[in-house]
Amino acid sequence: MQTKKIGIIYGMENSFPPALVDRINSRAVPGIVAEHIKVGAVRMAEPSGYRVIIDRISHDIPFYRAYLKNAVLGGTIVINNPFWWSADDKFFNYSLAGKIGVAAPKTVILPHKMLPPGTTGNSMRNLQYPLDWDAVFAYIGFPAFLKPHSGGGWKSVYKVDNPDEFFRAYDDTGDLCMTLQTGVNFKEYFRCYVVGQKKVHIMQYDPRLPHQDRYIRHPEPVDPALLQRVEDDAIKLCVALGYDLNTVEFAVEDGIPYAIDFLNPAPDADLHSVGPDNFEWILNAVSDLAIEKAQSDENPAADLRWNAFLKGED
Repeated sequence: MQTKKIGIIYGMENSFPPALVDRINSRAVPGIVAEHIKVGAVRMAEPSGYRVIIDRISHDIPFYRAYLKNAVLGGTIVINNPFWWSADDKFFNYSLAGKIGVAAPKTVILPHKMLPPGTTGNSMRNLQYPLDWDAVFAYIGFPAFLKPHSGGGWKSVYKVDNPDEFFRAYDDTGDLCMTLQTGVNFKEYFRCYVVGQKKVHIMQYDPRLPHQDRYIRHPEPVDPALLQRVEDDAIKLCVALGYDLNTVEFAVEDGIPYAIDFLNPAPDADLHSVGPDNFEWILNAVSDLAIEKAQSDENPAADLRWNAFLKGED
């Protein structure tokens, strides 16, 4: 029997990747072995030697992203698909949510406050100037959140309560591309692991608390109908986006779960952050998915056109 290898590629994480390798290997599935990847110079079009790679770091390291794209062409299944991940951004996600019937707060994308490196004023000659800020504020309202159109970890996120606060925050954003989004006055807030576009683990979460306290250890009871809608919408989003591992965040106002953040294809899975129960769930779910993918006949390079992902084609 030919051994099918599952590789994990990661950065500063200390708890999840080694635990995942150990958990997969502890299953003792015949012909399946998991290991930590070591990458040197990568030859073009050369197979990686892995049937499955779980990617936890390529969003920060272009070298790893190029390695993973090459691996897909050689027959490796990468979780998550690096071609789609490279093309995705949060503003597109919000627009997509509206198209598929998932509630999302009103959002606009804004020009860079400062010119991106290597550009001049002429590079922005198609930009309306000055912007009609009154129309923007009338559409979005206050309070609002100014945040990057792509990124994570709550970096460069500002809550603004009036135009003056907005402009002060906007001045700090440099050459980042930002979105402005209607603030949701939420009663409940959920962060959901979604694995394999099928399994959902809903966690009560409070983004207003310090990072280490955001996962609620002793959650309050929640209306089952609300939880079912959250689960259904989380799956709907991940199917549409083509992600096999993601977190989807919902802020609930007046009983409506608004999808706030769902571009998290390398979601927080640190034991000390998410807590032992959540850690065990994600560890088991990703182990199951990786083994299932390794044993499958899936061809990851069968159709890499964007329309196939958007239409949900097999």
